[in-house]
Amino acid sequence: MNKYVKKTLQIGIPLAIAAWIIIPKVTGEKEKSGNASSGNLIKGALPVTGIVAENSVVAAGYPVNGSLLANEEVDLVAEIVGKVIKIYFQEGSAVKKGQLLLKVDDADLQAQLTRAEFQKKLLSEKLERQRILLQRESISREAFDQLQTDYNMLEADIELLKVKISRTEIRAPFDGVMGFRYVSEGSYVQPSTQIARIVDNSTLKFEFSIPERYADNSLKGQEVFFNVTGNSKLYSAKVYAVDPFINVKNRMILLRARFQNKNQELMPGMFAKGNLVVGGRSQFMAVPTEAVVPEMDGKRMWIVRNGKALSVPVETESRDEKNVEVTSGISVGDTVLTGGLMQLRDGMAVSVTLKK
Repeated sequence: MNKYVKKTLQIGIPLAIAAWIIIPKVTGEKEKSGNASSGNLIKGALPVTGIVAENSVVAAGYPVNGSLLANEEVDLVAEIVGKVIKIYFQEGSAVKKGQLLLKVDDADLQAQLTRAEFQKKLLSEKLERQRILLQRESISREAFDQLQTDYNMLEADIELLKVKISRTEIRAPFDGVMGFRYVSEGSYVQPSTQIARIVDNSTLKFEFSIPERYADNSLKGQEVFFNVTGNSKLYSAKVYAVDPFINVKNRMILLRARFQNKNQELMPGMFAKGNLVVGGRSQFMAVPTEAVVPEMDGKRMWIVRNGKALSVPVETESRDEKNVEVTSGISVGDTVLTGGLMQLRDGMAVSVTLKK
């Protein structure tokens, strides 16, 4: 009996010691595993997108639509019959006022000018001799006056030839950018043959109309804010001219505002949409339209507080195709959620990716 007890104690004591060492370790591993699971829940928060609410400046006035016009725009045409012997510009290149752009053959005119100048020299010498004879009363006054008239007419012919020669050269009427050309070297041109177009777009004109009921307002000098299709950037221009005539067909007043296009970022012909300022500028908070969630009792938005989603009631006013004006419910600096809204619940942990 003692033999069996002894053997049992020899086996049981090491097992008990081993259990005493191993069980706490297993329990500790389970606890660590549980904590790790909790950490993954935080890291695996619902991914959403959002923006930071900011104040924007808006024109408090009349909504307007219009087009951008070039400051200056001219179709260059030939003024004389002849063959193009040289083109001095590249399509799309910038040119300076007075720069030679194209030359038409003027060989025949140059020959006529040379001949006329020889005749002028000869006639000038003859006129001087006749003047001396007139002083001696060796010729009649009538003969001298006829020679003087012939000399004056020859001078006029020379000036006319110089004008014709100048018309064989087409020069830039102002600083600008050349458009596409419609002739090549060797082309035979006629008067009014289109050569190319030159455009000055360093300054652009925003042309738009407003209803006649606003005619009493002081429109000249007012500011107009606008943007163009495909570009959310806000530009500003100042009204410099008001058409004194009201269109009888649509009862609208035509206005033009000047925009300094220093970086050449806008082009003539673009459609522009904006607001004509009347009574100064005002600030408002604009958020993307997709952030607004319509409900039975009003409108709500999702914002983030302490890493968790929170639904708040809001009030809105004016809107366009991209943004809506928020008048109450959120503050400047709030993170407003714009994407992943369908899965949100109050108090849900979220991981926000901010959009610009």
